[in-house]
Amino acid sequence: MSSRVYLDWNATTPLRAEARAAMLAAYELIGNPSSVHAEGREARRWVEEARATLAAAVGARPRNVVFTSSGTEANALALSPGLRGRSGEPVQRLLVSAIEHASVLAGGRFPAESINQIRVTRAGVVDLDHLRELLAGGSPALVSIMAANNETGALQPVADAALVVHEAGGLLHVDSIQALGKIAFNINQVGADLASFSAHKIGGPKGVGALVVSEGLAGLEPILRGGGQELNRRAGTENVAGIAAFGAAVKAALQALPEDAKRMSSLRYDLEKGLCAIAGATILSKDVDRLPNSVLFTAPGLKAETAVIGFDLEGVAVSSGSACSSGKVQPSHVLSAMGFDPAVAQGAVRLSLGWSTEPEDINRALEAWRKLGNSLLKP
Repeated sequence: MSSRVYLDWNATTPLRAEARAAMLAAYELIGNPSSVHAEGREARRWVEEARATLAAAVGARPRNVVFTSSGTEANALALSPGLRGRSGEPVQRLLVSAIEHASVLAGGRFPAESINQIRVTRAGVVDLDHLRELLAGGSPALVSIMAANNETGALQPVADAALVVHEAGGLLHVDSIQALGKIAFNINQVGADLASFSAHKIGGPKGVGALVVSEGLAGLEPILRGGGQELNRRAGTENVAGIAAFGAAVKAALQALPEDAKRMSSLRYDLEKGLCAIAGATILSKDVDRLPNSVLFTAPGLKAETAVIGFDLEGVAVSSGSACSSGKVQPSHVLSAMGFDPAVAQGAVRLSLGWSTEPEDINRALEAWRKLGNSLLKP
């Protein structure tokens, strides 16, 4: 078999044809989007069209979309102690769920002593009762809860969390990077005050992200200063080609969403059924709502690092979880937060599907797992 099977779409996706075309066309533009001459205005038009596309996709106004260099930067920008809560007071503390991406767990610009973690259940879902306890009687807080976990795929109760947070006078940031293009997401429907996105998770290029803020949000302090770009929220000349491609990817992803989600859900069912029939594999977060494309599994005695290498040698690209650890296979902090012992946290493998995944790809992955299960897990 000469072709490889790519099942690591939660780490990054192939570049969509529409995004590639937009990027190549934008590379031909001469002007700086901040210049007032015709060439500059043309570059600005491409940026603003992409801004409007993303805003419409998530229920925001274009003026509230801030383009960044990545989802990580968008998260860091959002986690700002200067934000003013629903009561008008500045938020003084940060609450993050224990299963957040590393860029959120890092806490942005909040001092370490003002950060607390929200527990999650054994199924990998945020514990809203613990959130209420942390919010009770304290100063206004910024709360950060992801829309969908990047490892388990478990959908988080962000709309319910928003009600709890707002009642306590706080703000809710939602890392929506895994959700966009896989499930319907609207910042107004979930009650998000800030939401982060990333182009390369939906078929856009790497190196482009966005932070979307709710209308009237006050106190967002820029990280990068020195220019008036992005309505004074992020200095630096915009990545016109990357932003144009981001907009094209958003448009293509949302147009294909209903059909893609249905097809990926069906393929995921076949994949999970096949995995569980071999070597006693177990699907994690199986009994809660998940992204239609995500599978995290483990088996007794499985070592993730060995399994990932074994799949790779069989021509199948998978991962052990987040792809943000300099290529290192590390124990999953998500599974540790869910209460699993270190042996399980070190032995979980993630397979994630995308718009071009075919039934034959699933068959190839299952054949690889059959070989690995027989060789790696011998008593």
